[in-house]
Amino acid sequence: MRLVKTALTIAGSDSGGGAGIEADLKTFTAFGVHGLVAITSVTAQNTTSVTAIHDIPPEVVAEQIKAVAEDIGVDAAKTGMLSNAEIIKAVAKTVEKYEFPLVVDPVMIAKSGAPLLREDAIDALVKYILPLATLVTPNRFEAEKLSEMKIKTVEDARKAAKKIAEETGAKAVIVKGGHLSGDYAIDVLYHNGTFREYRAPKVEGCTHGTGCSFSAAITANLAKGLGLEDAIGVAKKFITLGIATGHRIGHGHCPVNQSSWIEIPAEKWRIYEELSEAVRKFESMNPINLIPEVGTNFVYSLPLPYARSIEDVAGVKGRIVRYGNSVKAVGPVEFGASDHLARAVLTYMKFYPEYRSAINVKYSEETIEIAKEQGLEVSFYDRREEPIEIKEKEGATIPWGIETAIKRAKSRPDVIYHLGDIGKEPMIIIFGRNPQEVLEKIRLII
Repeated sequence: MRLVKTALTIAGSDSGGGAGIEADLKTFTAFGVHGLVAITSVTAQNTTSVTAIHDIPPEVVAEQIKAVAEDIGVDAAKTGMLSNAEIIKAVAKTVEKYEFPLVVDPVMIAKSGAPLLREDAIDALVKYILPLATLVTPNRFEAEKLSEMKIKTVEDARKAAKKIAEETGAKAVIVKGGHLSGDYAIDVLYHNGTFREYRAPKVEGCTHGTGCSFSAAITANLAKGLGLEDAIGVAKKFITLGIATGHRIGHGHCPVNQSSWIEIPAEKWRIYEELSEAVRKFESMNPINLIPEVGTNFVYSLPLPYARSIEDVAGVKGRIVRYGNSVKAVGPVEFGASDHLARAVLTYMKFYPEYRSAINVKYSEETIEIAKEQGLEVSFYDRREEPIEIKEKEGATIPWGIETAIKRAKSRPDVIYHLGDIGKEPMIIIFGRNPQEVLEKIRLII
């Protein structure tokens, strides 16, 4: 009995690793599915352009599909770049021998609107591949070509999806809405005679390989046994996250980050364990004189590019307080448990990305002098200098203060303090790469 599910990508290779089979295999791995490959074309490309294309002979493409299907087995498959009419015919003839679900990403027209398939190849795609499709995933331009109608609105997308399904014989069609105007990317699915919309806020980020990764995510989840509509729902969340957390590489369209789907949960668990242990050590140090009236928090952020808001920073729920003659954490470590200190560390990371942890302690001149004597770099900001537009903006004071202190310092500050203001307690914040480094600086001070 085979315990792992398998998914096959029939597509071209992207030497830049951003799209094609490379994007598909990363996506399959993110969902715990074993990836299989039938390469249709080898391309020389990067984030700015495609400089060379070499098509694989159709019989070799077909043989790749046959080899993996008959030995390993295929739970679901997808097509991407099929390049020419002869490859399309060979793929169709081979795939129809097997009964696995087939997701067709009709790689016909680029984001720019530039054609990627010749007319004869488009005709072959419509005639031979689309009738075999469990799902077709065209972007706006591809849907316009397949439906022979202009698509400017969600209603247009609905009409186009239905028309493509009815005219080609595809079981389902989803017209992707990333190129439509508006604040939301709304994908329209036509399936079993009904419509369903999938929406997510449009996010800034990296978009190279979006179509490949989206269709691969659907394929992976079909392989795992999800129904079509549920598989699309998961894929929509996956691709939105992948765009938002893309790594800024190259000089053109940077690639989607498929790894974030598994890296973020894994990193969150590591952060939870490290910070929880550091809080226990801090309690055992019993630094009662360092606990301010408002209490102490101890935070640890996800790394960039995953740290985007206070929800990506772990802290102590309820803070750490004086409890008789001891120091106790009121609650457990949770993400989003800190506001002020989370904003401080997120701002600090804009200047020093590796420094992801911080703790706030009670202000005293003695503590500041000891920190300096121990060789820690100390800086400060004065809340009385805060511009009126910052004061009036909710949550803006701490980012302004941390940035001001960093720019004031001669080198990277280990310690930043302020002397308070009306109704605001003076405070010291100690920064480190991780909670262990923060604790080491605390030990120097006490």
